[in-house]
Amino acid sequence: MSENLSILIPMAGLGSRLRPLTWSRPKPLLSLAGATVLDHLLAMFKTIPDQEALKYVFIMSPGQEPVIKAYMQKHHPEKTVHYVEQRTMRGQSDALWQAREHMDGPTLAIFSDTLIDSDFSNLQNESADAIAWVKPVPDPRRFGVAEVDPSGCVTQLTEKPNDMHNNLAVVGCYYFKEGKDLSKAIKEQVSRNISLKGEYFLVDAINILLEDGAKMRIEQASTWLDAGTSEALLDTNRYLLEHGRDNMKYGRILEDSIIRPPVFIHPEARVSGSIIGPFTSIGANCVVQNSSISDSILSPGAHVSNSHLDASLIGYDCVINSLSGKFNLGDNSWASS
Repeated sequence: MSENLSILIPMAGLGSRLRPLTWSRPKPLLSLAGATVLDHLLAMFKTIPDQEALKYVFIMSPGQEPVIKAYMQKHHPEKTVHYVEQRTMRGQSDALWQAREHMDGPTLAIFSDTLIDSDFSNLQNESADAIAWVKPVPDPRRFGVAEVDPSGCVTQLTEKPNDMHNNLAVVGCYYFKEGKDLSKAIKEQVSRNISLKGEYFLVDAINILLEDGAKMRIEQASTWLDAGTSEALLDTNRYLLEHGRDNMKYGRILEDSIIRPPVFIHPEARVSGSIIGPFTSIGANCVVQNSSISDSILSPGAHVSNSHLDASLIGYDCVINSLSGKFNLGDNSWASS
């Protein structure tokens, strides 16, 4: 691109819908299909040319920076990352406002629990002022939607419409040819106090941009995955395992265990005398003995023995012995019959 692209990723918040996993770990670092949510998010942008010129801006809650920065330095040292703090949770627009010094030139904004499949390779040739990624959904009343005129331009973004006539849900990914225009719109939004229950939503800032004559078009995402709730995390794990993350289909054979694909088992995990899968991810340094595990995610370092787990989310370094059922355990938990 003629100017360096900034990718703004708001990731502040308590992650309350994913507790207890998020009591001790930021939501983007939760395990998902053999990696973390953040790994999958960053992989979305692999189609953007000139990767070395990309500038990532992470907008975080107080206290998140050390752990996320350490993770990025270990696993993604080649990326240029700036860290910005959102001290008070006042909504999406406020989060981006904290990063306004980085909103200069072409800017992508995407929420940290949103995973989409889209081709970003042609942004440098974009003629519109902005793009909103959308996905048709059966019931749009749970989402924000993009109202589009006959020429294909967005006329308005509507949060949680009352009717079903428009099913183009906005997925939480936006491109702005000039980030300064968005920061000006956010400033105007706050000046007008366009908020809901004390939070400033990004759709309202974008509507101000549209009022000022910005031309926004839609881009349909072929896939839209969510990592914002426990149920959604398991759904997304299933999808990713079915679409390329299964490493056991043609991988090593565990002679004393039964593997029911799709499954991801980290090479540094140890599995013996067990039935694994389908739809199960087992992280690095996990130990699974004499157990059956299906439709579950075991974070790195978990130890499971003599147990039967289904639809479970197991945090880092958990120890489970002689249990059966569905479990959601935060990091370093111990559970035994």
